[in-house]
Amino acid sequence: MVLRHAERLTAPVPGAWKGSWSSEAVVPLLERAGLTVHALSLTGLRPDDDNATIASANLDTHTDDVVRHLDRHRITGATLVGHRYAGMVIAAAADRADGRISRLVHVDAYVPRDGDSCWSSTNERFREVFAAGAAATGYAVRPPDGGHTRRRPHPLAPFLQTIRLTGTLAQVPRREFIYCTGREDRTPFAELRTRLRADPEWQVHDLPSGHDAMHEAPEAAAALLLGE
Repeated sequence: MVLRHAERLTAPVPGAWKGSWSSEAVVPLLERAGLTVHALSLTGLRPDDDNATIASANLDTHTDDVVRHLDRHRITGATLVGHRYAGMVIAAAADRADGRISRLVHVDAYVPRDGDSCWSSTNERFREVFAAGAAATGYAVRPPDGGHTRRRPHPLAPFLQTIRLTGTLAQVPRREFIYCTGREDRTPFAELRTRLRADPEWQVHDLPSGHDAMHEAPEAAAALLLGE
């Protein structure tokens, strides 16, 4: 997600298996508050993407999706919002965006350091999900059972590729982490919350919601994104 208030714009970037539709409950709330919102769908997760596109997409591809969007719309002073896997994407995009990002919001999302990957940052449960989900094709991870019917197979390579950060990310003025407290028994983010709470450069918020906060608790999520 990309958001803008006056000259600021917010872009929500969806988590694994999802597209721009995943933030549709929260977008109207943000727009009513005067923000401009650009909800993105990443390569391989768009309805018309073919198997070759899915197979070729990696973390660099998804980072380029975001940076090209900033370029195309001449966006500066942007807020990038990333859910789950997309924490990797917004971190990499902010590192390459030449100071055009003013705020990062990781919504129950990975907050990588240089050399991390989604695979290395998650827990064993989700590694099993990735491996089992990719068994049929070797390049696309099917969605886990029981979720939204609009989810699509997610490219495997972005989960495995390590991120390369130059240090520019540390210059983003405002960095926030939203921890969803409704799935304490299986979250991969508990240790991350502890680490970021000890870091004075980060603000950490607890949100009483399941993992899909922008769908399950849109009003509360919008309030945090609006800084209320």
